[in-house]
This record gives sequence, C-alpha cells and structure tokens, in this order.
Amino acid sequence: MPEKVHFELVSPERLLVAEDVDMVVVPGTEGDFGVLAGHAPVMAAVRPGVLEIHDEGSEIRRIFLAGGFAEVTPSRCTVLAEESVPVTDLDRGQLESRLKNAREDLEDAKTDADRHRAEVAIQLFEEMLRAVA
Repeated sequence: MPEKVHFELVSPERLLVAEDVDMVVVPGTEGDFGVLAGHAPVMAAVRPGVLEIHDEGSEIRRIFLAGGFAEVTPSRCTVLAEESVPVTDLDRGQLESRLKNAREDLEDAKTDADRHRAEVAIQLFEEMLRAVA
C-alpha cells in the first residue's frame, strides 16, 4: 500500500477536509505544486486557483481557493484558505455577471483603493471562470 499524506483544508469558519490522501496539488503563487508523502517541508502562499485532491480509486476532487497559505511537512499538508468552494458549486452565469459588475466598478473607481479592490475582484472572477471551463 503506497504511503499517504494527511491533508487538512481549513477555512476561517471550520475544518473542511481532514483525511489521508495520495496527493494534493496546491495552486501556489510561485506555481502549482504537488504534495506526496515524504515531501520536503515548505511554507507557501496560495493564489486563487483550483486545489486538487487525488486518492486511489476516487475521482479527483477540485476545490476553488480564493487564496491563503499552505504548510507542508513530510507527513502532512495543511492549507489555510481565505475562502473555498467546490468547483462543482460554481455557476458560470453568476460568475460572468459578477465579473461584468467588477469591470464596471473598475471603470467607475474614483480612488486607488477602489481601483485595487475592483482589480482584485476581476482577477478572482476570471480565475473562477477558468476553473469551470
């Protein structure tokens, strides 16, 4: 039996996933990285993107993360997510509408802070749309 890595996905509200899996693919800010048992210790920032949970005999579970941090040790991977949504729960029409609104907010922005918030929202919704493509 191949070695497993203990994976935990934690949101600000609660522990979402806690189980032993074959591999986790994390959307890091420096690029996606896979975590298997025996991985070198690392701390990494998580960018908006899709986290994949791989386990033998199961369909790959895909969860969209809005960002956060990952801590990896040889036996475990813990992801502290700002926000997480199963990719299957994302609605393309709703995301397109939210993206349109964010682009309008950018056009109407009067301050640097407003522009920055709109740009961050646009990047997030574009990444969410890529996840459901």
